[in-house]
Amino acid sequence: MKVLRIHRLAAVAVALAGMPLLAQAQAVKAGDLLVRGRVVYLDTANKDDIAGLDIGVSNKTIPEVDITYFFSPSLAAELVLTYPQKHDVSANGSNIGSLKHLPPTLSVQYHFGNFGAIKPYVGVGLNYTRFSSVNLPAGLSIEKDSFGLSVGGGVDYAIDSKWSVNADIKKVQIRTDLSSGGTNLGTIKVDPWLIGVGVGYKF
Repeated sequence: MKVLRIHRLAAVAVALAGMPLLAQAQAVKAGDLLVRGRVVYLDTANKDDIAGLDIGVSNKTIPEVDITYFFSPSLAAELVLTYPQKHDVSANGSNIGSLKHLPPTLSVQYHFGNFGAIKPYVGVGLNYTRFSSVNLPAGLSIEKDSFGLSVGGGVDYAIDSKWSVNADIKKVQIRTDLSSGGTNLGTIKVDPWLIGVGVGYKF
């Protein structure tokens, strides 16, 4: 099921990139604001260095809003926002609890020109994740804050001078330490791929 979802989202991204150019491209200038709404599939890596537990955090499809501010037609900053997302937590394949996480990400992007209505971009940034509503077996706890890098890219396709459709993919570093009775057991590496499609409006 997870593989099928990834393939479907990837197929949408390829289809967007392959659409014919519009006669009139969507011009972008310094000071423009692009607001997008996306549906994002969060595909967790779930690696850890905790002997014998094999901790995992469930995958999930989530809503997302991002705001991109253009310093120039090529250089922009993107802030990705959502609300706290609930995930199941497993150990050795069995559910042991749940948690919520809020993962805003701020990126600096370079947008490529000279492709008409198709506007690809790449970006690098910083993710901050706040874990909350942690429900784990007695004695187990995690660090509530995570800082990590993010890298990614995507493509916007201009429908007209304001509206566009978007496909985006990011790899985000989200990690937390697991403790038992105050003793650190090791690090949980959630490190998800974020694969999203959506629509945007330029102000």
